Amino acid sequence: MQLLELGQSLWFDSIRRGMLHNGEMEGMIARGEIRGVTSNPTIFMQAITNSTDYDESLISLGDPSLQPEEIFFRLAIEDIQAAADLFAPLYQQTQGGDGYVSLEVSPDLAYDSEATLVQAKEIWQRVNRPNLMIKIPATSAGLPAITAAIAAGVNVNATLIFSIERYREVVEAYLKGLEERLNAGLPLGRVASVASFFVSRMDSKIDSQLQKIINEGGARAAQAEQLLGKAAIANARLAYAAFKEIAGSERFIALQKQGGQIQRPLWASTSTKNPAYRDVRYVEELIGKGTVNTVPPQTLAAFLDHGEVRPSLEEDLEGARDVFAQLEKLGISYNKVTAELEDEGVKSFADAFNTLLNAIAQRRKAN
Repeated sequence: MQLLELGQSLWFDSIRRGMLHNGEMEGMIARGEIRGVTSNPTIFMQAITNSTDYDESLISLGDPSLQPEEIFFRLAIEDIQAAADLFAPLYQQTQGGDGYVSLEVSPDLAYDSEATLVQAKEIWQRVNRPNLMIKIPATSAGLPAITAAIAAGVNVNATLIFSIERYREVVEAYLKGLEERLNAGLPLGRVASVASFFVSRMDSKIDSQLQKIINEGGARAAQAEQLLGKAAIANARLAYAAFKEIAGSERFIALQKQGGQIQRPLWASTSTKNPAYRDVRYVEELIGKGTVNTVPPQTLAAFLDHGEVRPSLEEDLEGARDVFAQLEKLGISYNKVTAELEDEGVKSFADAFNTLLNAIAQRRKAN
């Protein structure tokens, strides 16, 4: 049984210029291995700093009046356009269901609604592909930008979601955007969005706190040991329950009748960080209809080799709720963990972006 038969699309969480032009990505699409691409500042930082793929373009962008950020966006937009063109037949074939390629706004704007929206619209116009998605961090400041971007007809990948509460706020932002668009007499048909829930980072953070309790010994240690590796999958399953509730709501059904698409949950950060865990657990345990899972190269290779497919997202919802009740009893606060994860996620992408800009500046000097 294939993922697609169960209603899940596998996207590729990686992009590099070489694979766009040597037939590698084209082959992956043709074989049905991937149905979209996501990128982020870390991915581009690794692609540009760890390869010679961009040297020629960096030389041609040697104009000293160009700032490193503008050089980055020129390089990234070339890659995103090339990827979007490779996925265009799939996008057309699925009538806008799949075939999307994501490019993120500058992470330095994560707490600035207005600047985020301005840049999202600018990137949308510059890339000029209907199967582009603009990644907007789902910070509190990002939410109004998501609404306004959707209302303007810009496809949005709302990223860096960790909590169920924030996920519901993202869905609200999306639905409001569709409603604003409808009230303005504009079509809803090809406006698409995904809500990117970051998965494995939650286990990494909570497991480290559980390990401290285990190391202390005593009665709480056994309880903590039982909870290792449980939080991330439980969180995603509860998010999926919320998604199904929203998809069946009168509000969304009314928009759907006008051509509105459902905003699919997208599972991101799905590589296994802990070598003690199965290397495809964040794919196998999160399979369900109407979802996307974006995987890095090593996770894709592992899943194609030995991944097992079953409809797993709705398994043991009561158990998922119990995981967080037990964590709270141990003094591990869900709200505190998810707030910290969001802050750390924004900082991580901002740091990678600034490292990338510095590398571009140095590369340009060297050339």
